[in-house]
Amino acid sequence: MSPQRRSTRLWSGVVTVALVAFSLSLAGAGQASAADVNNAKNAGFESGLTNWTCTASSGTTVSSPVHSGAAALKATPAGQDNAKCTQSVAVKPNSTYTLSAWVQGGYSYLGVTGTGTTDVSTWTPDSASWKQLSTTFTTGASTTSVTVYTHGWYGQAAYYADDLSVYGPDGGGGTDPTPTIPAAPAGLAVSGTSSSSVSLTWNTVSGATGYNVYRGGTKVTAVTGTSATVTGLAASTSYSFQVTATNSAGESPKSATVTGTTTATPTGPALPKHAVTGYWQNFNNGATVQKISDVQSQYDIIAVAFADATTTPGAVTFNLDSAGLGGYTVDQFKADIAAKKTAGKKVIISVGGQNGTVSINDSTSATNFANSVYSLMQTYGFDGVDIDLENGINATYMTQALRSLSSKAGSSLIITMAPQTIDMQSTSNGYFQTALNIKDILTVVNMQYYNSGSMLGCDGKVYSQGSVDFLTALACIQLEGGLAPSQVGLGLPASTSGAGSGYVSPTVVNNALDCLTKGTGCGSFKPSKTYPDLRGAMTWSTNWDASAGNAWSNAVGPHVHGLP
Repeated sequence: MSPQRRSTRLWSGVVTVALVAFSLSLAGAGQASAADVNNAKNAGFESGLTNWTCTASSGTTVSSPVHSGAAALKATPAGQDNAKCTQSVAVKPNSTYTLSAWVQGGYSYLGVTGTGTTDVSTWTPDSASWKQLSTTFTTGASTTSVTVYTHGWYGQAAYYADDLSVYGPDGGGGTDPTPTIPAAPAGLAVSGTSSSSVSLTWNTVSGATGYNVYRGGTKVTAVTGTSATVTGLAASTSYSFQVTATNSAGESPKSATVTGTTTATPTGPALPKHAVTGYWQNFNNGATVQKISDVQSQYDIIAVAFADATTTPGAVTFNLDSAGLGGYTVDQFKADIAAKKTAGKKVIISVGGQNGTVSINDSTSATNFANSVYSLMQTYGFDGVDIDLENGINATYMTQALRSLSSKAGSSLIITMAPQTIDMQSTSNGYFQTALNIKDILTVVNMQYYNSGSMLGCDGKVYSQGSVDFLTALACIQLEGGLAPSQVGLGLPASTSGAGSGYVSPTVVNNALDCLTKGTGCGSFKPSKTYPDLRGAMTWSTNWDASAGNAWSNAVGPHVHGLP
């Protein structure tokens, strides 16, 4: 969040609009006939990059994450290279083929050239979980081979691809066998519970491309990973679950049955209806050095920034910077946290920041994360956790980690998030997915309305940061995308020193809050309805606020607490 600890990369409105304009709608996958085959070779990358060519040495194979089998493609774009990987595929003339692949990670594109008719492609924004891209094409009268490709987007995150297929009449060059029905999943277990949900995990099944989850014999959801959370359940009730594995050949038998029991109805954390969150810096970067006891009383949630990664995957720890904070001792730190809690405040540990390297990408790291955060809560008295990871988030396993933590900590657990604006542009993004997955235990998402450049609002128009419209039109995406108003907060810098760009005066923050809650103070954008239960606002940081004489909290704090 600060220039030293937070990302200051800019996402220009021109790039955002260009990517959106480049979007092609997904074509439905056609049904293959009995004679159809997958004409692609090494479609699952089990033989490395055999049969594939990637530009600028951008491609490699990895053992995790994979969609099925033991390997998948990882291709990393650069500033002047989009990590394009191609294969020449033998086909028959005058024939229709279905091209599909499973992708994950950064922007991912799938397409075909040399069809002799109309070349086609499809794409998806960055995704924290496996997603299938699919389209169809028809070959020309003399076409006997086509070139299929995957690629990412210049300068963006690496993408992963697996299980590519070119299904249609046998062109004489395909070597991959037709899938067979997978075996029943093993290792089904309950990984977490809440008053309205049960979380499940199971082992990967070879050859499976998806899984169906059954409750009491009735299918309730389908997923591509090896975990799922069944929601909408009654409190203090036992339910039975089974899972099946699926692929294009069919569905496996059901797994063994497990029973999960929901917890009692939570009373909920004692937060005010409208709350102010502030990040407290466990380091000295030129802002006012504070003890926890120095934090302004207007702050209802104090997020301690930041936890540190350990050598154990997914696990975090906390190291108080006593030297950088003028000799602040661990005992003083713990006592100050206890005093804030006695005063009705919540103190949580924030995970991430610009330099945060915590990665939750499998069941083991999810368990390690939950166990380590819970240990920090017990050691220091933290009330919960803030997720502030700026280098991607795996919705499947972060969901698993937070539900596991919730099952340990109980209904008083505070969970906040501080995603960048790009992370909340679509419900398909990993951060947004995670927030929706844990909606029943989530406290608030305080999106960062800074260091972002121009972004799309919920009305499809582009808005520049630094205005009331930017705050309201982007908050609208979250409010219309499924989050409760009480789970949405506006995150802004406390001063011009708190971020590389995006600072607005407290007056603009208050106008945006009024626009969303009361329909007054709006700019050119006015939401279709008001949201009186909007949670409030967040700032980076309490230290930068103090450096500016607490001007931000003195103006925004009373306004938040005075909302309807």
